[in-house]
Amino acid sequence: MSRKFPKETVLLIIDVQKAIDNPEWSKYGKRNNPKAEDNMGIIIQAWRQSGRKVIHAKHESKELNSTYSPDSVGCEFKECVAPIAGELIIIKHVNSAFIGTNLEAVLNERKSVDLVVFGVITNNSVETTVRMAGNLGFNTYLIEDATFTFAKPDYQGHIYSAEEVHAISLANMNNEYCKVISTNILMDML
Repeated sequence: MSRKFPKETVLLIIDVQKAIDNPEWSKYGKRNNPKAEDNMGIIIQAWRQSGRKVIHAKHESKELNSTYSPDSVGCEFKECVAPIAGELIIIKHVNSAFIGTNLEAVLNERKSVDLVVFGVITNNSVETTVRMAGNLGFNTYLIEDATFTFAKPDYQGHIYSAEEVHAISLANMNNEYCKVISTNILMDML
């Protein structure tokens, strides 16, 4: 890709919180992209150095016993993406970062047409947010190796590996709601 991101491009980080390390998430099998947090750290450092804006979507669940309960350690950001002064935190209570938040208004106010996304879980909050971003007209880019998910059973009980779930989710989004790219491609576009 030879395209460079405009300065108004925003990095949206979705639900990268300590809750995702809870063993409950891995009950059907291990997660994919074990180096995702390393890539997240590389991306956010380069993004900050480029002077572009970062928005953190933080999930605060209203469900009892959620790993994302607002009063739990799980609700804290993982160190690899911990917000710094001046970075906006959007609190969400459902899977989409656009529902019940001012995210769309903030992006429009900043004249941000391009949106770069990474985070967790690929087939849940990431996919829902990316689909909405695409439907709202944002040029959305999803960083596939800075995003991850977990093994999951289908409605008949067949368990699919995290790699399979991730790949199908990316296939659902790519070229319709977003452009799926890697950390290396992103770095070339900065």
